[in-house]
Amino acid sequence: MSYSFTLKYQLSDHDRDHDDIVERLFEAGCDDATIGVGQPGRIALTFTRESPDAWSAIFTALGDIKRAVPSARLVEAGPDFVGLTDVADLAGVTRQNMRKLMLTHASDFPLPVHEGNPSVWHLSDVLVWLMNRGSYPISPHLVEVAKSTKQVNLAKDARAIEPRINRQLVPLLT
Repeated sequence: MSYSFTLKYQLSDHDRDHDDIVERLFEAGCDDATIGVGQPGRIALTFTRESPDAWSAIFTALGDIKRAVPSARLVEAGPDFVGLTDVADLAGVTRQNMRKLMLTHASDFPLPVHEGNPSVWHLSDVLVWLMNRGSYPISPHLVEVAKSTKQVNLAKDARAIEPRINRQLVPLLT
């Protein structure tokens, strides 16, 4: 099966030669990615990778990139972080309809990752919620990719938690 996803990286100061990086990525197996090098010090790879499942596609891509550019630091895996407009587009409804759903079902609508202007959600959380409601044309394939990219982002962020803080917080968050 073919899975589409994006991996964004921060480059180290000694990895600024984009032509060299693109060549190394191609040699490492990232020939199924479109590589964007627009922002200085950053690189984004949009993959369409054949794999038995979404997790395997993303996991092998992460490994390929690490081999090609060992000093690159993952910024974000996507699709994951979305606003209501993004979800509305994927669900085939208007942003206003999506907002109405959120407000009408405030007690069980997924919690945002960031609440503010704009609020941001994990895509997989909202897609699963919509699928459980019924009549929305949500692709299970997209849900699988979104769940996998969410796990990558959570694991990346979890590395930054100090063990002492983690031990203290976990009982309060569950």
